[in-house]
Amino acid sequence: QVQLVESGGGLVQPGGSLRLSCATSGILFSIYTMAWYRQAPGNQRELVAHIISTGTTNYADSVKGRFTISRDNAKKTAYLQMNSLKSEDTAVYYCKAGFRGNDYWGQGTQVTVSS
Repeated sequence: QVQLVESGGGLVQPGGSLRLSCATSGILFSIYTMAWYRQAPGNQRELVAHIISTGTTNYADSVKGRFTISRDNAKKTAYLQMNSLKSEDTAVYYCKAGFRGNDYWGQGTQVTVSS
């Protein structure tokens, strides 16, 4: 029974910050690649950032320099620190855990950036 539970979404003003959490269970967390995706209304789901087991990260061009993905293997939790938020960042953010073709998704958490 694999579970990914996301939290931390909400309403924030442009330029503000938000930290998303993705708590997992039922997987060998330390070996999984963790990723954050987002989907805005009318748009395709896009990869925002991912972090592999060694800690190496990768970011979409639209968020690099502003967002930071991290992981805490002891807590089996991944995070997405979002700074300098823009209205274009408004979307439902989804957490994904993947290993050798097995992907597991969270339910999503809404992030709204608006004044």
